[in-house]
Amino acid sequence: MPRGTPNDGIDTLNAPVTVAASDSGVDERLQRAMNALGVTFRDPSLLRVALVHKSHLNEMGVDGADAIGQSNERLEFLGDALLGLICAEFVYARFPDATEGALTSRRVALVRTETLAAWGSRFRLEELTYLARGELSATGEVRQRVLAGTFEAVLAAIYLDRGIRAARRFMRRLLDEDADELIDTSEPANYKGRLQEMIQDRERVTPGYRTVSTSGPAHDRHFVVEAVLRGQQIGTGSGASKRAAEQEAARDALERLALEGIVDTDGRAV
Repeated sequence: MPRGTPNDGIDTLNAPVTVAASDSGVDERLQRAMNALGVTFRDPSLLRVALVHKSHLNEMGVDGADAIGQSNERLEFLGDALLGLICAEFVYARFPDATEGALTSRRVALVRTETLAAWGSRFRLEELTYLARGELSATGEVRQRVLAGTFEAVLAAIYLDRGIRAARRFMRRLLDEDADELIDTSEPANYKGRLQEMIQDRERVTPGYRTVSTSGPAHDRHFVVEAVLRGQQIGTGSGASKRAAEQEAARDALERLALEGIVDTDGRAV
């Protein structure tokens, strides 16, 4: 593959994408990508396509059917569906007591553009994607929507090359590390934040949480937690992690306070 000249971490190439093999049979950029992802591809051309944004092909004068086959748009479509499935499986197993609505909000928190872009940046995809200059932001950075799409395309390439188990393993590393925080800080699922805001505003104190019980084997734990205010229980919740159980306890507390007319149904002070 003709090598590009760096531009703030983004390579702009002078010719349409074709592989220029090294002695190992894989071009240097693809090898860097596989090293970053921790995945060895049987067919590196799948990864190559996942890293080609359509803007690069447009800039090179490639259009029509050739552009469709050489850009990552189709892989992005597949990766979006895979991501939804894997994240749905994750929250379904992680939160056995959650309602359909709660599961949906938690899945949405995991597939937001900002989340996918952050994961893409973790693997330095902004340095590895073939991209036209026009797709960079005013500060010279890859736009989040582009980086998120590349991440989805890479996930699809892993699936096509290594199978669904490899795709799940790849995503599970990220979800195990980040899911609780992403769910905790997302709206409307951030019940803890809303409860704390309301309590501090009214009572000038911060609510606390105490674990009532922990059960189940190490790989399938179940926690019961109480939200407390000045030592008194104001809500209870359960979940597959302490964080999840605390969120449920905060949600329960907000619902009780809403019934008492202290907050509205969205958890805002009245």
